[in-house]
Amino acid sequence: MADNLQTFCLTISTAFKAASAPRGRGCYLVLALCLCFPFLLISGAVTGTSFAQSVEWEKVDAAIGRKATVSGDVHRYGFPRTDLNVSLDDVILKPAFALGGWVAFKPMNAEVMVMGDLVLLGTEITPVMTKLIENGIEITAIHNHLLRAKPMPFYMHVGGHGDAIKLATAIRAGLAASKTPLETSATGATPALEFDTEQLDQILGVKGKANGGVYQFALPRREPIHEGELTLVPAGPTGAATSINFQPTGGGKAAITGDFVLTANEVNPVIKALRQNEIEVTAVHSHMLAEQPRLFFMHFWANDAAIKLAKGLRTALDQVALAKD
Repeated sequence: MADNLQTFCLTISTAFKAASAPRGRGCYLVLALCLCFPFLLISGAVTGTSFAQSVEWEKVDAAIGRKATVSGDVHRYGFPRTDLNVSLDDVILKPAFALGGWVAFKPMNAEVMVMGDLVLLGTEITPVMTKLIENGIEITAIHNHLLRAKPMPFYMHVGGHGDAIKLATAIRAGLAASKTPLETSATGATPALEFDTEQLDQILGVKGKANGGVYQFALPRREPIHEGELTLVPAGPTGAATSINFQPTGGGKAAITGDFVLTANEVNPVIKALRQNEIEVTAVHSHMLAEQPRLFFMHFWANDAAIKLAKGLRTALDQVALAKD
């Protein structure tokens, strides 16, 4: 880094000497800027890359109490509420369906940004919030995603930036104020999916994945999404992609939930498309504070024939500026 700075200073000095010459002053100054600007870009990129590689992720894993799922430079940690027995319209909700709390860490310049979505009961909100803010974590939203669920889960969206290990320690301290399981447990046999997943893939136009007896889809938006100085790529692990979950309920039927990630002009067209296909809209709200473009998250619910629901979701997805494959 010192060598890079010395080279940069020498380039600047030479450029300004040239610019001060009595002849061709304007041309020399333009040339100097053209020479220096790429250097600044390359130097910044190298510095950011070096920082990302220097994060001691093993210590972050230890601080938060579990291994991350890694996508690019995003490290995501899941905190499913396996301790809860939540039902909605006589359907017992699987943790991967609607109770999967998470936090994601992404390097940004010389620090790490964290964002996430914690699943809490109403009685847990204040103690968790208190512990998080004591340790420098910001609260960006608190709300429901579903209606009529018993007990009713709430969702606390969080954010922060700084040292990765300190952030991980703060998140774990906050979760410790709830009954969220902090120790990972062995998973049992994966339940069979009682519907045609290949047909769902074809209808929705993207390959889904099985997770804990739930079939999941993630569909990123077409344009880049920025949160402050951070670009949320990949979008899925950072919660900025439309998510759709299918949970089998027997006889080719499925319960569906998730959230559409929308700009303001897309909100009502998607609401109309969902309601025309008998899919219930259960919440519309923000998850973040300073994202660009401004995003709204629309949650939904239905329990019907899986193929019928997929076709209804497809009409809603047609109203959204999704990324092309």
